[in-house]
Amino acid sequence: MSNQNAKRASVALWVLQTVLAALFIFAGAMKLVMPIAALTQQTPIPGTIIRIIGVLELVGGLGLILPGLLHLRATLTPLAASGLILIMSGATAATLAAGQGAAAIVPVIVGVLLLAVAYGRWQLAPHRNVARIRPA
Repeated sequence: MSNQNAKRASVALWVLQTVLAALFIFAGAMKLVMPIAALTQQTPIPGTIIRIIGVLELVGGLGLILPGLLHLRATLTPLAASGLILIMSGATAATLAAGQGAAAIVPVIVGVLLLAVAYGRWQLAPHRNVARIRPA
């Protein structure tokens, strides 16, 4: 990949990562601050599990952007995206199990976008660890 194409891919990935991070940080935070009764009203999933999913979404959302911004542990970004793909797979399965086939398209699309981030940051335009500690 040429240097210009790598830069374009990196910019596109940053935009995608930022949008997805905002989505997951918001969704995770909402699962943590809403009352459990409100969270479990429309789903058979126990409130504790929903809270755990909220923590995972929040941490995953931060993992999409912080490693690149801080230039630390760049491999965490594709790992965060991969973990969130697992969450979206579960969301798709739960939506389908609830008989809401049309609504299942949303977590599928988000999962595909996360797949693009994971692949892009592993193969196409990986973050570079700029801040390195020099040996004494």
